[in-house]
Amino acid sequence: MRDYPVEQIAQHTYVIHGPLGYPSVENQGFINNPGFVVTQNGVVLIDPGSSVQAGRMVLRQIKSITDKPVTHVINTHIHGDHWLGNLAAVEAFPKVVLIAHPNMIRQAHAGAAEEWVEQMEQDTEGFTRGTRAVIPTLSTSDLSNLEAGGIVFRFHAPDNAHSDTDVMIEVVQDSVLFLGDNVLHKRIPRLDDATFMGNIAACDVALNLAVKHYVPGHGPSGDVSIVSEFRDYLEMLYNAVALLYEEGLTDYEMKPKVLKELIRFSAWTNFYDQLGRHVSLAILEVEENSF
Repeated sequence: MRDYPVEQIAQHTYVIHGPLGYPSVENQGFINNPGFVVTQNGVVLIDPGSSVQAGRMVLRQIKSITDKPVTHVINTHIHGDHWLGNLAAVEAFPKVVLIAHPNMIRQAHAGAAEEWVEQMEQDTEGFTRGTRAVIPTLSTSDLSNLEAGGIVFRFHAPDNAHSDTDVMIEVVQDSVLFLGDNVLHKRIPRLDDATFMGNIAACDVALNLAVKHYVPGHGPSGDVSIVSEFRDYLEMLYNAVALLYEEGLTDYEMKPKVLKELIRFSAWTNFYDQLGRHVSLAILEVEENSF
């Protein structure tokens, strides 16, 4: 896998920003934002990517910064483009501790892990072959927070946000929040496993933490404005669909009207791919919430 540059965003915290878009042959399946925090004793790695190849690239980039071992890996949610790189960390550091939301651990063991391995190999036409799913064993429900090498990591687990497996990770000393896919920047996500109301609530949690640095699951890191902007997308779409639903419009009748409401987001990657599906998903949620 080609190397991607490391960006230091705070005293101890670094991010490798992946390209925008879906996993493909061109991007070798690497699309997320792995992050790592250098502590006194080692490195805490967050979301090492979509494959063993991506994970090895991330480890190379860590080694360009420090020779300290990776002591912990934290996964933000079940979607495999974020965590199948766990294998590389375990190969290089057999004693590494893998941490995730309890629902992610359950779903991975129930078949989601293999589904994601197969999906990534298919999307990259075999580039990620050799990847095996290494499922975390330590649940965030067993920890109020993690203290590692003098750095405190707080876990924030919103219900039914981008999925029901999400963990946002606050690096306390650096005032950094890793958002997972609860917030994307310059890219529109798939929301098939999400709820609009839960995802908006997750954005509110992130806003209320008022940290200095926010790291989205995809897209460039930034300040609090990236959270506000993504929240606007979710709320504007949901509210527009709710009003049009009351008027009795169908999803295909709603789409052009919703497009006008959301035109400010139209330059974001995958906007036109996902807008119609988001309208349909919002209708289902509006219907469910109306009972």
